[in-house]
Formats: sequence, C-alpha cells, structure tokens
Amino acid sequence: MTIIDGKKLSQKIREEIKVEVNEMKKEGLTPGLAVILVGNDPASQTYVKMKKNTSAEVGIYSVVHEFPETISEKELLSTIDMINENPNIHGLLIQLPLPKHIDTTKILERVSPAKDVDGFHPYNMGRLVEGLESFVPCTPLGVMEMFKEYKIDLYGKDVCVVGASNIVGKPMWALLVNEMATVDICHIATKDLKEHTKRADIVVVGVGKPNLITADMVKEGAVVIDIGINRLDNGKLVGDVDFENVSKKASFITPVPGGVGPMTIAMLLKNTLKAARNFAKKGS
Repeated sequence: MTIIDGKKLSQKIREEIKVEVNEMKKEGLTPGLAVILVGNDPASQTYVKMKKNTSAEVGIYSVVHEFPETISEKELLSTIDMINENPNIHGLLIQLPLPKHIDTTKILERVSPAKDVDGFHPYNMGRLVEGLESFVPCTPLGVMEMFKEYKIDLYGKDVCVVGASNIVGKPMWALLVNEMATVDICHIATKDLKEHTKRADIVVVGVGKPNLITADMVKEGAVVIDIGINRLDNGKLVGDVDFENVSKKASFITPVPGGVGPMTIAMLLKNTLKAARNFAKKGS
C-alpha cells in the first residue's frame, strides 16, 4: 500500500510555478489573482488566507476583496466587472458559499471565462466535457496530477466517483472519461452504493460524510482517492473514507489531511499562471 503524499507533490509543483513566475517577471509580467470573499464564514476566511499566502510564496500578486454578508448582488456584479477589466489581474475566483440572497450561478457566470481560474464558468465546463482546452476545477485537476505523479494508469479502468457536485464530481467524471476510463458516478439517490464501489479499480469520493467508504466497500488492490474533509466533534479532521481499515486493502490511498487538499491550492496557482500566459500570448 502506498500513501499518496499530496503535501509533498504540491510543494514540488509550487517550486516549479515559482521558477516560471520569476521567468515571467523578467519579461515584465507579474501574474495577478483576485479573490472575492463575502461574509465572515471561518472556513472561507481560512481558505482565502491560505490562497493569499501561497500566492505570495510563489511570487503571484494577489488581492482579496472582502465584503459584508449584506452586500447586494448588484454591487458584487459591479466588482466582478471591474476585475474583469483590470489588465493586472489574470485570475478571479469567488469564494463559495455565497449568502442566500445572492444568485451564485449569476455571479459565477459574470466572471470572464479567460479569468475563471476556478473553472466553474459554464464555458469552461462545456469545453472540459468536450475534451477541449479549458480551465479545470482545481480539486479534480489536483487528483489528475496525483494519478500522473504516481503513474496510476486510467486507460480502460473501472472508476467509481462518489459525489456529483459541479465543483468536484461532474468535472472529475469528465476528466476521467477523457482519459478513457469507464466511469460510474454515484450520488445521494444511488440505490446500492456498495454495489458500485466494490467493482471499481479506482474509487474517488468527495461528499462530506465521515467513514462513508468502509473496507467492505472496496476490492483488494483498489486505488482510493478521498476528497472529503470533515471535522469531528473532538476537532479531528477526517475524510469520507475509513482510512485505517480501507488502507489495508488499497494499493494507493490519499490521507486526510495531507492528500488532495494541498493539491487544490497548487492547481489554483497553476491555473493563475496559465491565465497570465494566455494574456501574454493575446497581447503579443
């Protein structure tokens, strides 16, 4: 059994990005990232702080636009328009969730597809499904980097994706299908989850339910990717997989924390660098 070390891999990727950013700066271009944070959700504030710190670490300029929970949709859309027009900002992400009075779909669709480093715009999602060049949501993109680094072949493999969100499950499905895997996607309405996970060569789970995937639900030698992150009453962070018991059967498995999480931020930086590169090409 091999533990997939997302922390180590993300550090390696960040070092590579740092070198590229320095080269870009020599040519007179500093990649810029803007983050919009609405309200005072502690988890969102923590994520945004991490994004800002890691951006600074690799030399990417970043700015956080913080707004109270009472901000109107109109004001938010106006801010997005301003950032879309700013030539010094190449990537823009909206920290989710947004307050209930804000139409999340309308907000995400207002972000310029060329600056959509989260990969949530329907334009980018559509291109992803068609296997065309696009910005890919950071978490599933990070999982694909893990497969590549650990030489886990996807061609013809049976993969079960548990969770069908627009942020993780659906783009994960598209990326895997594009690599010629046979993908089974499960969700809250799936009748017998075990029946699906048990026959899979690779199980990818991200629903936010501790110990959802137990040892009897995976076959011997399966690759298990745990995207879930949950805080227990005792404060401990765990994923959606019963790591202790499932790891005894898996050939490869990601831990929580230290697995997919660090890769998500690394991919955000990579997408921002890509957006800056695209901007430079357009201007040349």
